[in-house]
Amino acid sequence: MFTVSVLHNLVHLVFGVLGLAAARSNGGSRAFLMIGGGIYVLLWVFGLAMDHDSPANFIPLDNADDWLHLGLGVAMIAAAIATTALDRARGRHPEPEIQGH
Repeated sequence: MFTVSVLHNLVHLVFGVLGLAAARSNGGSRAFLMIGGGIYVLLWVFGLAMDHDSPANFIPLDNADDWLHLGLGVAMIAAAIATTALDRARGRHPEPEIQGH
């Protein structure tokens, strides 16, 4: 169903490692969700605009990947927005606290 390659797998592996590193703080998690979601949405646009048989398809992407990237991007951005809204509703400051101040 999905076109796979070593490079494509490495891209997803890097996203996972960055997500685990970002999970150490609320601010880092939200930044990862917003930025990562934005990257996935851009990959969706790139995949739709590019001919999948062209040399520009170096990752490689296919129609299933394009729609997966849109779903991941929208879900990640929605999660960042939702968690920020939940923290605000609970009276918590959504930004990371700076220690020592």
